[in-house]
Order: sequence, then C-alpha cells, then structure tokens
Amino acid sequence: MFEKLSRYLVPLAGKLNNNRYLTVLRDAFMLAFPLTIFGSIFVVLTNLPFLDQLMNEGALATFRESFSIASSATMGMMSVFVAFGIGYYLSKSYNVEAIFGGAIALVSFFILTPFMVETEAGEVVQGVIPLDRLGAKGMFLAMMTAFLSAEIYRRIVQRNITIKMPPGVPPAVAKSFAALIPAVLTLTVFLAINVFVSQLFHTNMHDVIYQAVQAPLVGLGSGIIPTLIAIFFIQILWFFGLHGQVIINSVMDPIWNTLMIENLEAYTNGEPVPNIISKPFIEIFTVGMGGTGMTLAVVFAILLFMKSQQLKQVGKLGIGPGLFNVNEPIIFGLPIVMNPLIIVPWILSPMIVTLVTYFSMASGLVPPPTGVAVPWTVPFFINGIMATNSIAGGLLQLVNLMIVFMIWYPFLKSMDRFNLKKEQEEKSAA
Repeated sequence: MFEKLSRYLVPLAGKLNNNRYLTVLRDAFMLAFPLTIFGSIFVVLTNLPFLDQLMNEGALATFRESFSIASSATMGMMSVFVAFGIGYYLSKSYNVEAIFGGAIALVSFFILTPFMVETEAGEVVQGVIPLDRLGAKGMFLAMMTAFLSAEIYRRIVQRNITIKMPPGVPPAVAKSFAALIPAVLTLTVFLAINVFVSQLFHTNMHDVIYQAVQAPLVGLGSGIIPTLIAIFFIQILWFFGLHGQVIINSVMDPIWNTLMIENLEAYTNGEPVPNIISKPFIEIFTVGMGGTGMTLAVVFAILLFMKSQQLKQVGKLGIGPGLFNVNEPIIFGLPIVMNPLIIVPWILSPMIVTLVTYFSMASGLVPPPTGVAVPWTVPFFINGIMATNSIAGGLLQLVNLMIVFMIWYPFLKSMDRFNLKKEQEEKSAA
C-alpha cells in the first residue's frame, strides 16, 4: 500500500516543491517575516492585559497611538513587501536584474491601486491610499500583479529589447538604461488595464480581484475541512520523508497570511477577531508544540514511561530541540519516516487536536489568534499566550499535549516492548 501511495504522491510532492512560482511565493513571504515580527512585538506590548491598571485612560491611549505605527508600517503593508518580493525573486530565478523586477512589480501594483479614500461623511479625498488596500484586502492583487509584471519584464529583457550603453559607462547607469524599455512597456500594460477597468466599468482592480478571487479562496481556506485536508497532507508527506510544511504551506500561505492580517487589523482597531483559522493558528497550535505532528508529547512519553535504551536515547536527543519546536531527531531517529507502526498516531493526533482547538475557539472558551506573528521557535505555552493574548491559549496547548500523549502512548508502548525484547535477545546472545 505504501509503495503504491509513494509512487504517485512523491513525484507530485516533488513537482510542487520544485515549482518556480511556489518557491518564489514562499521566499517573498519570508522576505516580510522579520518585518512582521517587528510589528507583532509592538502589537503585543501595546495590548498587554494589565496596561489599564498601570496607566490612566489618557496615558494608555497616548502609549498605543505612539507605537501603533510599528504594526501599520509593517503588517499593515504586507502586500507591498510581497509584491516587491515576488518581482525580485522571480526575476532572480530567470537571471535577469532582480532589483528592477521588484521595483517594477511594486509600481505595477500601485498603478492598479486607487489613490483615493471615501470618508464616513461620503466625501472623496484624492491623493491618498487606504491602508487596507496595502494590507489583507490587496494581497491577492499584489501577488497576481507581481507575477505578471515580472514575467513581462523578464521576457522583454531576454529578447534583448533594451538600450545597450558603451563599455565605459558605469555599471549602475548601464543597468538603469537597460531596464528603461522593459519598465516602460511593462508599466504601460498595467496602466492600460487600470484605464480600461476604471473608465469602462467604473471600478478598480482591487475590488474586482477581491470579489472574484480573494474572498472565495479566503472563505474556503478559513474552513475547518480544508484545514484538516492540508494537515493530513502535511503529515503524509513527512511520513515519506518530504518536508510537508514547505510543500503545503507554499500553496496555503497566501490564504492563511491574508486571514492573519485581517485578524490583526480587526484586533488593533478594537473589533472582534473575524477568523479562527489563520497562519498563527497553524503555526502555534500544531507546529508550535514540538514541531510537525506535535511530537513534544511523544518525547515526554518516551522519557517518562518507556524503558528500552533505543527509545530513551531518541528521547534525550529530542527533548532539547523539541522545546524550540525542532523535531528532526524524532522524525528521523524514532523513526517516523516510512515507519508503518506509528502512521496512525502520526496522522490522527494533529487532526484531532486541530478539531479540539477549532471548536474551543468557536465556542468562545479560548480567544482566536489575534494576528500577531509569533516566531515558530518560541516554546509552547508561551507562544500560545502570545498568539491569543490570553493565558487560555497556553492552557489549551496543555490540553492538546495530553491528547497527543494519550493517542501516542499505546503505539509507543508497543514499540517499547518490541525494542526491549530485541535488546534482551542481543544481550543474551552476547
């Protein structure tokens, strides 16, 4: 069965993992990662639950207003960084001048962005960009525009439709002139699109893409069933020795990150958090409990209750990295890869925990993640509190840890008995 499954699954996973566009998309989001962490730090600091006891209402409002720019200038403008990152990395993958690819992608996105905002009184203010267009609401347009503009730019460059300067011209000047014609032609395409949509249909590409593409995909990705399917494939890919997170997250990250930014925008505005499932939901309540498969519970079970030397050694190797959500010693040392004895708990436990987490948040027992980006190496319990801004998030992780422990225990005990018997036979033979 495993041979037949791997025959079809492994080549498909390899194609996804090596896909140029998915790789570029992953790298673009990683470009924004340190910026989102910076913004998240100040979101956490300005929303600590005890601040209202340390400051009066006026001081607290001033404190939050002073530092709110940190999140607005980073997580609130995620689409800007993603657009530039996609243009840069896609151009780089084609061996054309990457910095111009990124700049052209960013300007193409701005060309399609309406420089106007309507006030609550119905007045239209020109010459300004609504921040939501640069955040969650503009995410899919930014991605689509960046990919298309970078492809147009690199095709023009690769066909040598450029201005070539004499050898004595400084390299920076020569590169600028070489990018002139590709930039003009590429940006003209997006200017024509904007004129066509705005003048003929009296709307803008942001609203078109949001209604036609982003809203349906985000609505689908925020559901529990698609999330369980994604987690199932993450686990099954790891079972065959493939990095499930890299492969599946490359497809799902645009949706999960958009949901995360929507949560953060609502949270910082004092509104109810709209989405349970988002990037922090996946990172903190699955990966953030010892690594993929929440194997910190497995390490605890091995060290506390198993007797065979082989398992004890694996547990000792896994406890240190596991506390910081690195579990390669368990995946390859237990092993989990290609081990049919533990495929049931390996797949079952994260799916059950995801269901428990989802319904705990849906019922209101635990607040959903606020949209704050918590580094995945932060130890469990702490990261649960940081992600939800509530101790209930950490307590839910403890409950989840016990669930994983109970699912894994009989399978580990079976492995332990087998290993003990084998070790005793080897000892007798020696």
